[in-house]
Formats: sequence, structure tokens, C-alpha cells
Amino acid sequence: MAVSPTDPAVYCRAVTKSYVSGPTKVMALQGVDLEVRLGELLMLVGPSGCGKTTLISVVAGILDHDEGECLVFQEDLRAMGRNSKTLFRGQNVGFVFQAFNLLPTLTALENVSIPLLLLGLKKTEALSQAREMLERVGLADRLQSLPAQLSGGQAQRVAIARALVHRPRLIVCDEPTSALDAGTGQKVLEVFRGTALAEDRALIIVTHDNRIFNFADRIARMEDGRIVAVESQVAH
Repeated sequence: MAVSPTDPAVYCRAVTKSYVSGPTKVMALQGVDLEVRLGELLMLVGPSGCGKTTLISVVAGILDHDEGECLVFQEDLRAMGRNSKTLFRGQNVGFVFQAFNLLPTLTALENVSIPLLLLGLKKTEALSQAREMLERVGLADRLQSLPAQLSGGQAQRVAIARALVHRPRLIVCDEPTSALDAGTGQKVLEVFRGTALAEDRALIIVTHDNRIFNFADRIARMEDGRIVAVESQVAH
């Protein structure tokens, strides 16, 4: 669906999500209201267990919420069939998992090329674009390395490159700088701002890393499954 510049990239109203743990029902999201604007880098912060990862998993279509409304580029992913949802995510969403989720038998270059191959690009073109993205995150010398041969920080940058390579309109990141030193974290955030953010794109970053807060346009604070405050940052 076409999205006008005034439409939010992400629109959540009264979103709930629960899990069953034995005899107990745990409410991970308790009526979340949130909008993420086009051209915006929004950081989602709050204590561990407050629902941040659950929320971005709902936004990215990895989890279905229980109640409320969650639209991504005016589309309701929960209402989509499995194949339609997979296609929509492949075309529109890049996700950086905290656990990286790299395929252990593929090189860094091959891992990053996967989203492009799934979209139907020829292998030579997919590998070329993957190489360019890995160079942008400072891994030109590790193209042929397997995940087991990479440090935690290097593996994290491969995961970031994979999320960005197909130029998705929405990028969702779970602690993308947690394994990076301060200097590398700053460089990665510069790549995010330069590559991911444009008038028709948006970026959500879950983070505890206050060293990168200055890259945010707004910071949304979560507690106990709710957004309790949204703060605007100074102009970049």
C-alpha cells in the first residue's frame, strides 16, 4: 500500500501480547501506543523484561499481538496469510537479532546475500551488493570468514549488514551495539543513519547503550509492557 509522507511508518494502538508460562499468564505488552515516523531513528529503552523485544517482534511481524492495532506502512501484518506476510517482510523489513542468527555453514558474504537472493536477484549481483555492505561496516577483510571464525563484534556487524543490504523501508534492531566497542558502535550508527534513514524509511533500535542515544531523533521509554514517555532529541 502506498504511504504518504504524513502517514506513520509504524502505528500501534492498545497493543497487547501475553505468554502462558505453566499455569501463569504473563502480559508482555499491556496496551502499547506508539508511532514511528518516516525518516526517523527511534530508540526504545527500558529495563530488561519490560517488553521491548516483544514489541519490536510484533512490529516486524515475527509475533502476532493479541489485541489492539499494529500497522506497518498501513498494512496489518496479523491479518496477512503466511506467504503474504513472508513476502511483505522480505521486501520491507530488516531485523537485527540480538543472537545474530547467522547460518554457520555460510561465509559472511553469503550470509549477507541471503535477503537479496530471496528477492530474486542473481547470485553475482547479490554477492556484489553484499560485499559493498560488508565494506561499509568495516569487514572488507572478513568476507570469506565463517561465523565461527568471527569475533562477537564482527558477527554483529555481519548481522547488521544483512539487515540493511536489501534497503528495507523499516529496520528493527535488538541491541545492535551490545558486542561493539565505543568507536565501532559509533561507526555502525553512522552507517544506520546514512544508509537506513531517508524520507521513506524508518529505524527502531532497542538499546541499553547510552553512548548512542545522541543518534536518536526520539527516545521511547518502556516500563511494564507500556510506553511511558517519548522524548525528542536535539537536531543532528
